[in-house]
Amino acid sequence: MKGFFQLISSADFLELFSRFSALDQETVPVTEALGRVPAGAGITAGEQLPPFSRSTMDGFAVRARDTFGCSESEPALLEIVGEIAMGSAGTAFTLKPGQAVRIWTGGELPKKGDGVVMVEYTHLMDEQTVEICRPVAPGENVIRAGEDFEPDSEILPEKRPLRPQDLGVLSGLGKTELTVHKQPRVGIISTGDELVPPDQPLGPGKIRDINSTTLAALVTEAGGIARCYGIIEDDLERMLAVCEAALQENDILLLSGGSSVGRRDFTLQVLEGLQGSELLAHGVAIRPGKPTLLAARGNRAVFGLPGHVASAMVVFYLFVRPLIRQFSGLGPTLGLQKITALTAEQIPSTIGREEYVRVSLKSGRENDPPLATPVYGRSGLLSPLVRADGLLVIGRDVKGLDKGARAGVLLFP
Repeated sequence: MKGFFQLISSADFLELFSRFSALDQETVPVTEALGRVPAGAGITAGEQLPPFSRSTMDGFAVRARDTFGCSESEPALLEIVGEIAMGSAGTAFTLKPGQAVRIWTGGELPKKGDGVVMVEYTHLMDEQTVEICRPVAPGENVIRAGEDFEPDSEILPEKRPLRPQDLGVLSGLGKTELTVHKQPRVGIISTGDELVPPDQPLGPGKIRDINSTTLAALVTEAGGIARCYGIIEDDLERMLAVCEAALQENDILLLSGGSSVGRRDFTLQVLEGLQGSELLAHGVAIRPGKPTLLAARGNRAVFGLPGHVASAMVVFYLFVRPLIRQFSGLGPTLGLQKITALTAEQIPSTIGREEYVRVSLKSGRENDPPLATPVYGRSGLLSPLVRADGLLVIGRDVKGLDKGARAGVLLFP
């Protein structure tokens, strides 16, 4: 068991996630698979897409060689031998030299047809003859059969959440169901005698619960399923009972508040009191977020998060989000975009802890990275979070940054 406030590095904290494995698999309709992570190897095509060569323009399907050298002053005259209606078989036509078929965007090309002349470059002489005023090359204005995907080719890479365009490809290939990793279920509990629900009036010494709403949104954004268990007063037995029930129903449990030193802070006692749990860490060398706790029971995790929402958000992005992704089949990665920025002013820091500074970003000079300006404010304030675009990272062995220094910034999603 880790001692109280034995600080470990963020890298060591993330290494603790190696003991947790991705959740089991389930089969879901493709229409409900947005953001889910496919299980197993990369998905391959069972057929070619598109299934036939098709036009990308309204116009005339032709043999490209019949248009070579034509121009507005010397157009090519082709015989119109029919029209390919949408949804009909274009291969019912076989073009002979000097012939053309009217075609619409998405229509199937006729046999021997290898190009489409846009209607803008044609002129009807009569119902049987069309003037072609501009040549086309073989394959011009055409998508060939299998150009997107050939049979057995990889459709989607491994370990990437499914996007809308991915689902469209799967539907185009006739896949209506998909095997994915289950979504992590994340229980959220706010602790403290001073808290009341957001819909309640404030009494003396009371504040509304902000963390439950914020953390639930962060869980959803990260791909998990959030369930809030409300506010638990500073009562050890009740906290233990609620946490025990919540841990039975979830893969991750977040306890917000009560992780620092204090006479009525019970989070550490709760984590130690959960039957079969193992305390993995209490304290991480970051600022804000130092008093973070982590415990495990089997393949389930319990986090003790700081009570201040700014600190809780930093810990969520650095540690809870990677564990949600680990359970989702993505591995313990942040899944956040990181950019390089220039500091707009000097930023102090203390050696010995990684620091995550809330910053706002604005465009720099031409070809320069954006400028990052610190958004200062105590960890209990909300307005700095609203104004910030991301977190500027200062290494644990760095004593502050000078104005104009380059630094990495983790962008908020």
